[in-house]
Amino acid sequence: MYAKVIVDIARSEADKIFEYSCPDTLKAGSRVKVPFGGRIIEGFVIDVSPLSSYENVKPVAEILDEEPALTQECFSLMESIARRYRVPKAVVLRLFIPSEMRRGRVHAAYRNFAVYTGADITLPASAKKQAEALTYLKEHGEGDYAALCDSFGRGAVNALKEKGALEIERRKQTRSPFTGLPSAVGEKTLTPAQERAIGEIYSSDKSTHLLHGVTGSGKTEIYLNVIAREIRAGRTAVFLVPEISLTPQMLSQLRGRFGNLAAILHSGLSAGERFDEWCRLRSGEAKIAVGARSAVFAPLENIGAIIVDEEHDASYVSESAPRYSTIEIAQMRAEYNGAKLILGSATPSIESYVKAVEGETGLITLTERINKKPLPEIIIADMRKEVKRGNNTAFSSALREELAETLAGGNQAIIFLNRRGYSRTVLCRDCGYVAKCEHCDVALTYHSEENCLKCHYCGTKYRMLTACPECGGKHVLYNGTGTQRVVADLKQLFPSARILRMDNDTVSGKDGHYSILKKFSEKQADILVGTQMIAKGHDFPAVTLVGILDADMSLHFSDYRSGERTFQLITQVAGRSGRAGEAGRVVLQTCSPENYILRYAVAYDYKGFFENEIALRKATGFPPYSVICRVMVTGEDGERTLETLKKVYFAIEKLRGETPGEFIFLNKMHSPIKKIQGKLRYQVLMRLASRNALGRVYDVAVENTNKNVLVYVEENPVNLS
Repeated sequence: MYAKVIVDIARSEADKIFEYSCPDTLKAGSRVKVPFGGRIIEGFVIDVSPLSSYENVKPVAEILDEEPALTQECFSLMESIARRYRVPKAVVLRLFIPSEMRRGRVHAAYRNFAVYTGADITLPASAKKQAEALTYLKEHGEGDYAALCDSFGRGAVNALKEKGALEIERRKQTRSPFTGLPSAVGEKTLTPAQERAIGEIYSSDKSTHLLHGVTGSGKTEIYLNVIAREIRAGRTAVFLVPEISLTPQMLSQLRGRFGNLAAILHSGLSAGERFDEWCRLRSGEAKIAVGARSAVFAPLENIGAIIVDEEHDASYVSESAPRYSTIEIAQMRAEYNGAKLILGSATPSIESYVKAVEGETGLITLTERINKKPLPEIIIADMRKEVKRGNNTAFSSALREELAETLAGGNQAIIFLNRRGYSRTVLCRDCGYVAKCEHCDVALTYHSEENCLKCHYCGTKYRMLTACPECGGKHVLYNGTGTQRVVADLKQLFPSARILRMDNDTVSGKDGHYSILKKFSEKQADILVGTQMIAKGHDFPAVTLVGILDADMSLHFSDYRSGERTFQLITQVAGRSGRAGEAGRVVLQTCSPENYILRYAVAYDYKGFFENEIALRKATGFPPYSVICRVMVTGEDGERTLETLKKVYFAIEKLRGETPGEFIFLNKMHSPIKKIQGKLRYQVLMRLASRNALGRVYDVAVENTNKNVLVYVEENPVNLS
């Protein structure tokens, strides 16, 4: 037999199918080791055939999988994704397996157990430890071998083994994440609106549905009922959430309904936990995969439903190769499996809503909260007036009053600021010098707990300045406010309040997010201060107040999506308030209270916002009425990087001449952030009338990337910095 193998090398010259002779037992989908270029490397078997196209074929060196790791669907998606994003097939196949499986960096875990045989043995009076161990085994039947050795001594346990009193059994162990997670309440009675939504999903001939429901409208219960329906039909499901912080909460609900059928996949797990959860899904022991973006590649077969919650979220677009859209991959998998794809959001992306209103996908709308309670009232605090009154703190008088009232009533508050650290920048008042990272073209952020300056792009830490390195001046100031500073100020305002902070500096490991959220949900804190990771999906019944600091910050980004993002963020954060018995309130602090985006957000008027925004996009020719494409050129060597930029630009300029009418705009320039992690960044920015020329733009990037300069394409990039 002969195996057709894709070698695990992420280079275009190795992006071919190679043939090796193999045993009859080898199956397509297995991983193998094969001789290649004078060394032994790993590869993926995509097919096994009795015939070969070549003579003198080398044999497979080693078979790595007892059962195939990859399915036929993986190979189908491999072709589509590799062609779509112009990446080697090996790069795509890596997405379907835990990274630690490559190079054999993770394996199944086993433990030895001592099992009592029932043999009748006589022990001498001096063998006290053996007697104690034997008594334990008679009472319990078995015990962990290592634990028994710790308790009674290895010599005593091994002596019992030699006498036939026990046998050693080696058993496979499953490393389960979040074993202490409480299971949420089981199935709930559906409201008429939820019943109608599920009915529409299954009566429609459309495979994709946008579920547009206000915050607290019961979208999750609809998801769970769809999953239950598919599980009863013998199918499987994928449930995607935008933030790792949301996965424990969602896993809790899934376990409450489906028990051990739910498995979690995300980067915060240990290598062993991720491997074991992946194995449970691949073997069919688990039938529901829940996780962030990468869980879209879960090793499930016969998928019946794929759910993308908070579908508008920018985290669903990968910023490393291949730079895929999670929703696009979900659509591929749904089509392959004949599955239902449900995109849920209180603030859908403009692109998704356009498709829904134009009938390309189904549109289901939930206009009321599940408990019929009104959406929280949003109070606008004009920070310009606050400054005129002499208030230079981060908190308006309205927010201070609302916080005092909330705490006095025994309720909880969330304070949102999308900026971590103590202050945004450190600058010299004498000469205007701003402290910047040596490796990145970005200002450093002061962190008071570590008393250091930190780069939020590469993580490099610097000593705090005592004097300006430019002019020697001593007037070094903090500029702007971060979450760390907000906590410090709150402690001064409300000394008895218990405060938690949640941002990238306070969460680490798989339990980092969960432990903070658990404390807050159990009312071990009164105020939760955080960044975007607290803005969506969380349900805290005791939260009756949300404060949004610098609500208009994202409005001032030079990005066509800035208005959309601001509306989404305000609506999502506001939705954390008043989800249970008491009415909720929101204080929105801004220096631009007259801005139309904020007015739509205050009224929770998504439809009004959408109609205004889509008219603006149509008039200006921005997506979805065009495609913004950016070719990034990055490298450490300035001369080589600039030379590559010119080659890329001239090749695309030639393409523009060959495709009249496709290019609305084309230019080359420095990226707004000129350097990150020591690499210079240039870009060729273009706006295209359609996707017709995109494939050839990708080809230009592939042709010009090399070992010194990386060239890659971003479509409608979520971050233009």
